[in-house]
Amino acid sequence: MPLYDNQPTRRAPLVTYALIAFNFLIFLMTPMATFGNSYGSQREQICDQAVFIREYGAVPQELTDNEPVPLPGVVVVTCGLEETEVAGKNPLLSAFTSMFLHSGWLHLLGNMIYLFVFGQATEDRLGRLRFLLFYLGCGLVAAYGFAVTYPDSTVPLIGASGAVAGVLGSHLVMYPRSRTIALVSGIIPFRLPAWVLLGQFFVLQWFSLGEADGVAYVAHIYGFVAGALLGLLARSPRAARRAAALPGRR
Repeated sequence: MPLYDNQPTRRAPLVTYALIAFNFLIFLMTPMATFGNSYGSQREQICDQAVFIREYGAVPQELTDNEPVPLPGVVVVTCGLEETEVAGKNPLLSAFTSMFLHSGWLHLLGNMIYLFVFGQATEDRLGRLRFLLFYLGCGLVAAYGFAVTYPDSTVPLIGASGAVAGVLGSHLVMYPRSRTIALVSGIIPFRLPAWVLLGQFFVLQWFSLGEADGVAYVAHIYGFVAGALLGLLARSPRAARRAAALPGRR
């Protein structure tokens, strides 16, 4: 788990902070943000989560066909629903909304820690508006890449992992010599070259393909590769001159 990256920045990473704050705010407004037994019955909680994720998550078959698909029959029966599909759902819009949804606190915290550690330098290099577009673009590539790979899947995708993976890919190619303080084995702080940590992330995604643990590793790979390619463009001489002209932090 990364804790700190030593790459200096010249401006406050306002977009990175805003994305983190927005993800937390959205999470607190969703049925996934439960606190003990305060939510209600377990059945009510599960049903609300299932319907909410289906409405705002990115369903691969919907992305490829560009039309909503019916809710799973088990959800309709278990939750006593009369409707069998999410009315008025826009698949393209769901690819955006899915980036700001998380299944639980650990899912959210893991993504936001990586975004906090590595997003600052990428935002500094690209500039605030370009970084925001870059982040959203990587998330879209991740969602649609997964949909193209599994076009018949009806399991919703949620989470910022694809977009954050893009940030990791860009950091790897733009700052290959930076060093990161990370927790090794969860408890031991250790200083590592960023390429070791980020390269390990990509390799783990690749070798985890096919595991039935509910993690969309393919989406992470698409996002990481997209971020790396865009990061290479940002390393061009023209982009470097533009970045050098940006004002320093005050």
